Amino acid sequence: MTARTSKVAQAEVPATYMRGGTSKGVFFNTRQLPSALLANPAARDHFLLRVIGSPDRYGKHTDGMGGATSSTSKVVLVGKSERPDCDVDYLFGAVAIEEPVVDWSGNCGNLSAAVGPFAISEGMVDAPHDGMALVRIWQANIGKRIVAHVPMNAGRVVETGDFELDGVAFPGAGIRLDFLDPAGGDGSRPDALFPTGRLREVIDVPGFPPVEVTLLNAGNPTVFVAAADLGLQGIEVQRDVNADAPLLEKLERFRGHAAVRMGLARTPEDATALRPATPKLLWVAPPAPYEAAGGKRIAAGDVNLVVRILSMGKLHHAMTGTGAVAIAVAALVPGTVVSRIAPAGSDGRIRFGHASGVLDVGAQARQEADGAWRIDQVSMIRSARRLMVGRVCVPAGSVDGSS
Repeated sequence: MTARTSKVAQAEVPATYMRGGTSKGVFFNTRQLPSALLANPAARDHFLLRVIGSPDRYGKHTDGMGGATSSTSKVVLVGKSERPDCDVDYLFGAVAIEEPVVDWSGNCGNLSAAVGPFAISEGMVDAPHDGMALVRIWQANIGKRIVAHVPMNAGRVVETGDFELDGVAFPGAGIRLDFLDPAGGDGSRPDALFPTGRLREVIDVPGFPPVEVTLLNAGNPTVFVAAADLGLQGIEVQRDVNADAPLLEKLERFRGHAAVRMGLARTPEDATALRPATPKLLWVAPPAPYEAAGGKRIAAGDVNLVVRILSMGKLHHAMTGTGAVAIAVAALVPGTVVSRIAPAGSDGRIRFGHASGVLDVGAQARQEADGAWRIDQVSMIRSARRLMVGRVCVPAGSVDGSS
């Protein structure tokens, strides 16, 4: 199937609109993308920006498929893998809303839940008629493997069920994700769990006193800081943060300086302009009662800690999947900002409160003879569902690279 140009100078490209976890995005089978886009990254990004409707100076994505939030302005490319240990290759793009930027620097853990179902529905992966399909995914952004456990019934992916995921309005079918060996994959020491070699360190950022942080590479490059050190509580919801422009500017400045310390950007300004998606900034605090988005009441005894995450410059409405991976790892390793508040249980699990509710995640790890930590896998349950299957329409010049 190939793109075709209509009489009104629009091109139609096969696409699937999917929810994965608490995110949604436009999925493409790389075999169905025009060859001009696959051969030219700049043309590819121009096309994907037009699909989403970015840049949009009004911040609404009225003329595209994006949802004008960091959770809903996303694109995914999936194709059969040539790797012997994987079934499909998965490339994720975080699309800026008001700037012409597609950030390919990290993974989306939530949309990772939709990759397996998409690959099965596109015929890329053989799946059992009934039972559980195992889809081995190569996450090309960060060079890591993910195994998705996808339920099947009567030859089709099970997309509805009674699994409740805080941050999603309707129940779905649970999909277990195993993030294998998630440490490293970015930064000045690509294979290092802690890219600077330290569990904690102090950074100086204009507008803040010296602040202690944990800089960690697991799932995505991540910055952990105690909420109190940012003048926050860790129980904020979006209305508390996203309408406060001075606060968002301060938090982004903090994230930018941490990115420089991790070796991910030359300057804080480069971090903002060139890689708004990573590193993620998370602030953590001891358990406290709060009312989550949607009105759910969270008691202090329901969780081990509370966490909030900055995503593409705004407070995320729930928790990114890769943020959950990083939290699980940081809770497991003694001495991090996270584990000093809430160490993981003996089973490697941690239960934390986020802006929309509660999430339980677990890590399997071991400390080697030299003291280094080896993270074997991090596991969690998400859900996914196809929202639309068809063709996305864009001006023809967005496909052939002429405009």
